[in-house]
Amino acid sequence: MPETIGFLGLGLMGHGMASNIVEKGYALTVSAHRNRAPVDDLVSRGAVEVKSVREMAERSSIVFLCVTGSREVEALIRGKDGLKAHLKPGSVIVDCSTADPTSTVALAEELAAVGIALADAPLGGTPVQAAEGKLSAMVGATPEIFARIKPVLDTWAGAKIVHLGGPGDGHKMKLLNNFVSLGYAAIYAEAMTLATKTGLSPEIFDSVLRGSRMDCGFYQTFMGYTIEGNREAHKFTLANAFKDLTYLESMADAAKLVNPIGNAVKNSFGMAVATGGDGAADYVPHLPEYVGRANGVDMTPRKLRT
Repeated sequence: MPETIGFLGLGLMGHGMASNIVEKGYALTVSAHRNRAPVDDLVSRGAVEVKSVREMAERSSIVFLCVTGSREVEALIRGKDGLKAHLKPGSVIVDCSTADPTSTVALAEELAAVGIALADAPLGGTPVQAAEGKLSAMVGATPEIFARIKPVLDTWAGAKIVHLGGPGDGHKMKLLNNFVSLGYAAIYAEAMTLATKTGLSPEIFDSVLRGSRMDCGFYQTFMGYTIEGNREAHKFTLANAFKDLTYLESMADAAKLVNPIGNAVKNSFGMAVATGGDGAADYVPHLPEYVGRANGVDMTPRKLRT
């Protein structure tokens, strides 16, 4: 029988992913949370809207979750009217959030006991790439479940799909990936603030790094705000970055690993969130502003200054 797909979490990434699923021929069920616009768009493309998680579970053989983190995933699965209670045996949940692997492994074992499989498939890419079907996915799943879900992943993960191992391994790799990228962000922010305080502008800083061995795709989107004044150059919130780094700390603690650099990066983002960078439109490339404020340096992009 063809797979029937449910999708919970139609935010910046989820909307684009779901659009590709329905446009490429899968029966798709969606549900609204706060914002009706993505649901209305998907219904216009052929999706069916339901009013509850229970109704979605009853209609779906595979349900994708693209929510903030482990707390939200656990609530959707374990709630009284959640997925665990209403999915049929043989169904699959695919968690595309960035979550704590400890929670993921526990959920996989809990769901397996009632005949439901859990795969983790966290994302690499941007909302633009999600809409284009050009994300990447890091997948933790048994070989059988990976083979079953891969055709659906192919609809939105056109850049790269890597099967890393069993449930939880995708989330482990995603946290490591984010540690590297957010570590870059913390270094860029501090280095540019120091440059500015000692008389070298961000533009001078960028003129040396851009095109050098220190340049990369992440650097270019990060600098899209500081140099170009584009507030939406990289739409990943400071709050979600901080959340991911707390998960990395939990992962390191579980492995009994000393991770001083991870904690330093986490504290950089924690400082930004604690001093006003906790909004829905406060993104990772805005970090230099908060490092600047802590040091008495105005890091507002020149193009945005009045």
